[in-house]
Amino acid sequence: MKGKRFVFCCGIFLSIVTAAMRVINPMLGLKIIDEVIIPGNTEPLIPLLITMMIVQLARLSLYYFMIILMEIASTDVMTRLRQDMYETVQWQDFRFLGLFPTGNLMTRMTQDLDRLRHTVAWVSYQFIGAIALFVSTFTFYMIINWRLALCLVAVTPFILYISRRFVKKIRPRFMLLRQKLTDLGTAVTENIEGNRIVRAFAREEYEKEKVEKHNTEFRDISCENAVISAKYQPFLETASQLLMVIMLVVGGYFLIQEWMTPGEYMAFSSLTWALSMPMWMLGPLLADLERYTSAGKMIREVVEAPKGISDISGAVELSKKPLGKIEFRDIKLTINETEILQDINFIAEAGSTIGILGSTGSGKTSLVNLLARFYEPDYGAVLLDGEDIRRYTLSSLRKHIGLAMQDVFLFSDSVKGNISYGRLGMSDESIKKHAIQSDADSFITKMNDGYETLVGERGVGISGGQRQRIALARALAVEPSILVLDDTTSAVDSETEHFIQQQLENLDFSCTKIIIAQRISSLRKADIILVMDKGRIIERGTHNELLEMKGFYHNIWTLQYNAGLEAMDIAAMNTAALNNAAKEVK
Repeated sequence: MKGKRFVFCCGIFLSIVTAAMRVINPMLGLKIIDEVIIPGNTEPLIPLLITMMIVQLARLSLYYFMIILMEIASTDVMTRLRQDMYETVQWQDFRFLGLFPTGNLMTRMTQDLDRLRHTVAWVSYQFIGAIALFVSTFTFYMIINWRLALCLVAVTPFILYISRRFVKKIRPRFMLLRQKLTDLGTAVTENIEGNRIVRAFAREEYEKEKVEKHNTEFRDISCENAVISAKYQPFLETASQLLMVIMLVVGGYFLIQEWMTPGEYMAFSSLTWALSMPMWMLGPLLADLERYTSAGKMIREVVEAPKGISDISGAVELSKKPLGKIEFRDIKLTINETEILQDINFIAEAGSTIGILGSTGSGKTSLVNLLARFYEPDYGAVLLDGEDIRRYTLSSLRKHIGLAMQDVFLFSDSVKGNISYGRLGMSDESIKKHAIQSDADSFITKMNDGYETLVGERGVGISGGQRQRIALARALAVEPSILVLDDTTSAVDSETEHFIQQQLENLDFSCTKIIIAQRISSLRKADIILVMDKGRIIERGTHNELLEMKGFYHNIWTLQYNAGLEAMDIAAMNTAALNNAAKEVK
C-alpha cells in the first residue's frame, strides 16, 4: 500500500461518510411528517426538500469519487505486489524455483493478485461501509426510540452465530479450491511448454484426460463451495427479513400506544433496509474475504520467501574486465539434502580452456552454476582473479560470464534481438560477427527476413542445432572474461562442431573457456580436462595424459572411437608400420 496508503484511507473515510449520510434524509423526512404534514405548516417544506436533494447529490458525488480512489489504490497495490513478486523470483536461487512450478507462480501472480485487487477495490469499502451504515442507523434509532431499536437488533446475535459457522466451514474449502486451481494451472502450463514432447509420444489423450481431471476437481470444489454458501445464505436473508416483521408488529404497537410519532415510524420504516442489508451482505462479503485470505497466503509465500542468493554487505562492482583466472577451492554443494559436489579443487589460468567430462548426474552443470552464483557452496569458495566471487555484486559478476547452457531458451523476439540480449545496442556488424563465430550466420541469412526473423518461444520454428548456435552467438556477443559452454554443440554435426572449435580458438577477445561436453572431440585440445563422477573429480590432465592413465577417460575414448584409435592415430600407426616395413626390405 506504500505510496497509495493516503488514497486508500481517503476512500475508506468516504465510504464511512457516504454510509452515514444515508440517515440524513430519513431524519429530514421525519421533520416533514411531524412538523409540516401533520400540523399543516408548509413554510419549512421547500427548504427541507432542497436540503434532501443537496444531501443526495453530495452523497452520490462522494460515493463515485470514493470508487475512483479505491480503484486507483487497488490497481497500484496489485501492480506493486506483482513487481515485488517478480523481483523476488528473479533474485531467488534454483532451489526456490524448484519448489514452485511455472504454472503455480503464474497463478499467484495473476489470479491471486486479481482477488487481492477485488478485495481492496470492492470488498473493503463494502464491508466498512456496511458496518458504518449499521452503526449510524442503530445510533439514529437509539436517539429516536431506543426500545424499538433494541427490538430490531435482537436478531443480530443469531446472524453472528450463523456467520461464524459459515466462515469455519468455508475457510478450508477455499484453501482446497485454491490448491486445485494451482494444480490446474500447473498442468496446463506444462502441457503448453511440453507440447512437442506430448505430440512426439502421441500422449495428447493422456494429457487431455489429466487436464480434464484437474478441471473437474476444480469445478466440483467450486460447486460444493457454492452449495455451502447457498445453505447459509437463506438463514441470513431470513434473519434480515425478520426486521420487517418486527417493524410492522412492534413499531405498529408503539404507534398505536403513541410511544412514537408517525414521522418517527416512517423514519424507522425507511431505514429498516439499512439494518437488513449489512446482515444480508454478510455472507457474500465473508466468502470474498475468505477467498482473499487463501489468495493472500499464496502471495505471502512468494513475497515473504527468504531471499535467495543476493549481494553480501559491502559487495563491490567489478569496475573493469577481469583477467579470467578461476579457482575452485574445497567446494562442497548439497541440494535438498543430496550431495552434489564434494572436494572440488582446480585452477584455470586466465585465457586457458578447461574441459569437463563425466557421466549424467556427475555434477558438471552444478559446478559451472556455482561460478555464476546460481547456487552457493555449502563449503569452500570460488575465486576470480584471486578474489572470492561473493565480494562482487551479482549483476557486475554475471556481466563478465557468457553462458550457453544445454537447455537453450530463446525469447519471442527477432534473431538479432536474441543475439544482442546480453549487450543491448550492438551494431549489426558486431551481431553478424558473433553469428559467424558460432556458425549461425550460415542459416540466418537463408531465412526470409534474415536477422529480423522472429523466432517463437523456446525457438519454435528452428532446429535444435540452430537454437544452440544462436545461444552460442548470444554468449559470445557479451565478449565475456569467462565463456561457459554446456553441451553447446551436442545437436550440431561434426563439420559444424569443427568449425565452431576453430572459431573459439581464434576469438578476437581474451577469455577463459569452460567446455562441458560428452564428445571427446570437443575437449581434446583443452589445456586441462576434468573427469567427474558422483560429484568428484576423479581424473585430470591433458588429453594424452588421461589416455595414458587407462582410466575412465580412456574407457570413454575407447567407446567413442571403436577400438580406441582415432583416425589420425590410425594413420600415424599405419605410417610407422610402413616405415618399419621399408627398413626391413632394405
